Amino acid sequence: MSSEAVEEFDENGTPLRRRPTQRRSARRVERMLDACAELLDQFGYEALSTTRIADRAGVAIGSVYQFFPDKRAITQALTRRNVELFVTRVGRRFMSEEYAGWWAAIDAIIDEYVDMHRTVPGFRSLHFGDMVDLNMLDAVADNNTVIAGRLRSMLLEEFGLTDSEDLDRAVLVAVEAGDAVLKLAFRRDPNGADDLVREAKELIRGYLSRHLQTGPQTGQTAATPLSADPDPGRAAGSTAPETTR
Repeated sequence: MSSEAVEEFDENGTPLRRRPTQRRSARRVERMLDACAELLDQFGYEALSTTRIADRAGVAIGSVYQFFPDKRAITQALTRRNVELFVTRVGRRFMSEEYAGWWAAIDAIIDEYVDMHRTVPGFRSLHFGDMVDLNMLDAVADNNTVIAGRLRSMLLEEFGLTDSEDLDRAVLVAVEAGDAVLKLAFRRDPNGADDLVREAKELIRGYLSRHLQTGPQTGQTAATPLSADPDPGRAAGSTAPETTR
């Protein structure tokens, strides 16, 4: 691998000075990201510096600048790693678990978010980058719009929802609303107040059920209003409609 440092951007707009093409270099970059995560949890973003990251990672400061121009770029790379980990974890659950419908998948998505907040270093300090910069993941779209797009794609693939602008808007609103309540849950309790996590699930299920109508035969979902109870899993004496998978 050439030692020349060339300023470039990856497909997500993250500034990189050199791509870690060798395994040793890739491991060194991972140590930098791990160090960044630990320092964010310990000191916060304002106190973060490339020097501290280099010291914690056990690398020379020059090694940091070979790959990242500043602390924001490192934090951006860490945010992208968290997003990919989140999507991978949700995808793994989609592959291994059977869901009665999209409402059960929503609960699984929230459960993964909460568990990452509790267990993944740096996640509680960054979330999906919005704690530092609303455009951490994309120069144009804000972070929640990027996350909503990823989740929308997964739901489309998993449950055969009918794609539409209404669905785009509904998923984005659900992400924004759920994000606000989950942040409240972690402000109330560092491990996430269970009652508020439940409220977040009910809020999202109730909102989306007014916009997603499950077909009785095809299992497809159209972005049309429901006249039934807004939460299909909570009506007294009723059960959520089964979706053919």
